Amino acid sequence: MRNVLRTWQDEIKKTFSGRADAPPDWTLKLAEGDDPGYHLPGSAVWAVHGSMTPIVGGIRTLLMQSLHPGALAGVHEHSNFRDDPLRRLANTIRWIFTVTYGSTAAAEEATRRVRRLHEPVQGNYQDNDGGVRAYSANDPGLASWIHLAFTDGFLAAHKIWGKPIPGGTDAYVRQWAQAGTLMGVEDPPLTEAQLHGQLERWNAGGELRADARVKETVEFIRNAPLHPLLKPGYRILFAGAVYSLEPRYRDMLGLSVPRLGPFPLPVRLATKAVLVVVHFALGGPLRRRGPSETAARKRLRRLGEPLADVA
Repeated sequence: MRNVLRTWQDEIKKTFSGRADAPPDWTLKLAEGDDPGYHLPGSAVWAVHGSMTPIVGGIRTLLMQSLHPGALAGVHEHSNFRDDPLRRLANTIRWIFTVTYGSTAAAEEATRRVRRLHEPVQGNYQDNDGGVRAYSANDPGLASWIHLAFTDGFLAAHKIWGKPIPGGTDAYVRQWAQAGTLMGVEDPPLTEAQLHGQLERWNAGGELRADARVKETVEFIRNAPLHPLLKPGYRILFAGAVYSLEPRYRDMLGLSVPRLGPFPLPVRLATKAVLVVVHFALGGPLRRRGPSETAARKRLRRLGEPLADVA
């Protein structure tokens, strides 16, 4: 039984960091740098990204992003997500946490790295009117959709399963707009109302769609190639991501909240329970901070940041 538990813990750690024996080297380098960075302890971004809710928010984000045919074409035609989805996940986590916890130089270098990887991701797709349109992963318009889906996904999951956000939801949208700017987004939303307004314009613009490729992607996300010990918990987290979606997006994606006969299953409660279990597996309840946050605090102490929360 102990071996099974250890294997389960190791697989969870490898899923999110790429290794089970120690934190990734890049997290330790977040202690380096000569300035506090874009975000600080006590910020809305630290509160959201330092919790467990981004696990559900990340699944939700992938589902939402798949509705843009240009974004989906880039994934299908220029990545090996089917063969090595965890590497793509690890790269995304690296960028998110570096922008969240790193110095400004580290955040900007991580962003340049991502944008360099995006340079060859371009091609053409057929729009909803039958015309041929070009796409590029570094295009500001496409980057805007990715940023909106990300911000909405992380915020929606945290509102359901997370603790109160310092400064409220608008503070998170405003602070994380910096990440959008780094990625070339020209007009990132600064409030939750602006976030929903920009999402509404995408819906009204007729650019989103659900087709056979979207269905294939949804099934891949639903049945992600994880270790067998992780699959039961992941099914619940996937159901939580579906639960958090607006009904119109669930309908477009062909998804529904699981039911037991006429009654909905307690997805909200079950998702919370799985997030607690994952927290324990990653080192809780004694673990108050992950390696990225710990390294960031080390940098802030070295710089003499006069914040009580830096202790």
